[in-house]
Amino acid sequence: MRCVLGFDGGGTKTECVLMDEEKSVVALGRSGGSNPVRVGIEQAVDSIKQAAESAVLESRIDRSSIAALCAGIAGAGKAEIAESIRAGLAKLFPGAALKICTDLDIALAAVGDGPAMVLNAGTGSIAMGRDAKGRQSRAGGLGVHTGDEGSAADVGKKAALAAKLHYQQTGEETPLGKQLLRQLGHASWKEFREDNFDVFPRLFPVVANATDAGDAAARKLLSDAADQLTLLVKQVMNDLSLCDQPFRLAKMGGMIGRCAFFDRELDLRIHAAAPNAVIGLLPVSPAHAAALLALQLISGPGSPRNSHA
Repeated sequence: MRCVLGFDGGGTKTECVLMDEEKSVVALGRSGGSNPVRVGIEQAVDSIKQAAESAVLESRIDRSSIAALCAGIAGAGKAEIAESIRAGLAKLFPGAALKICTDLDIALAAVGDGPAMVLNAGTGSIAMGRDAKGRQSRAGGLGVHTGDEGSAADVGKKAALAAKLHYQQTGEETPLGKQLLRQLGHASWKEFREDNFDVFPRLFPVVANATDAGDAAARKLLSDAADQLTLLVKQVMNDLSLCDQPFRLAKMGGMIGRCAFFDRELDLRIHAAAPNAVIGLLPVSPAHAAALLALQLISGPGSPRNSHA
C-alpha cells in the first residue's frame, strides 16, 4: 500500500496527515514549529521529520511505503528557502515525490476549487485569494517587526504599550494592565521590553478574555483588529476583481473562535465589505489538504516528482 504525507508547518507547531491512495486518513502526527524564518532550516526539517515519524509509528506502516509528500510551510515563500527544505526532505524520503509550498497555499487548496480566499488571523495576519482563472493575490504577512496589523502579535503589542503608557501617566494600573503583567510574569512595567516580540502573541488570550468580560479598552483593541483584517480582505478582493461575484472566504488562525465579540465583529465587517462572500471555516485541515496535493503527485505517469511553489 502506497501512502502520502501532508504537512502544515507554522511557527509553533507542525501537523502531519498520513493518507493512503483511497484518500483515507491512516494516522496523524504532530511536532514543534517548522517556520524556517523563525527556527532555521535545520530545525524546520527536523520538526517535519518528527511529525512524520509520529504518524508512521502510529500507523505501523513501513517508511518505504511513503510515495509522496507535500509540505505547506509558513516562511517558505522564497524559492531558496523552499529548495533548502526540499533538499533536506529528499534525504529523509529518498525516491518520494516532493512538493514544498506555503501554509497559505495548502489552506487555499483546502477551501476547494473556484474563487476563494483565506484569511489567516493568528500570530501574524495575511489574506490570500484566487479568482476563477486561478490567478492569486495576497495582502499582509509582513512580519511582526514591520506590520501584521490586526494579528495576535499586533493586538498584544498595542495592549501592552497602552497599559504601560497609562501607568506612566497616572501611576495606576488598568484592570487589563494588571492581567497583562500577570501573563508576562512581571512585577511592574519596568521589566517590560518593547523589543521582545515573541511575548506579544501570548497576550492575545488575555485581551480576548477581557473583551468577552466587557472590558472597554480590550473591546476597542479587537474592534480595531477586525477593521485591519477586513482591509486585507478588501485588498485581495479588489486585486482579483471579486467584488461583484460570489466567493468562499475561510477564516483560520489562533484568533478565530477564541473570542465571541471578535468573531462577531470580524464577520460583520467582512459582510459589509464583501456582501457576496460566503464566510466560514476551512472544510478540511490544511494538513489534510496537503496530503491530497501529495496524492496528485503520484496520480498519473506525467506527475511531477519534485516541485516547490
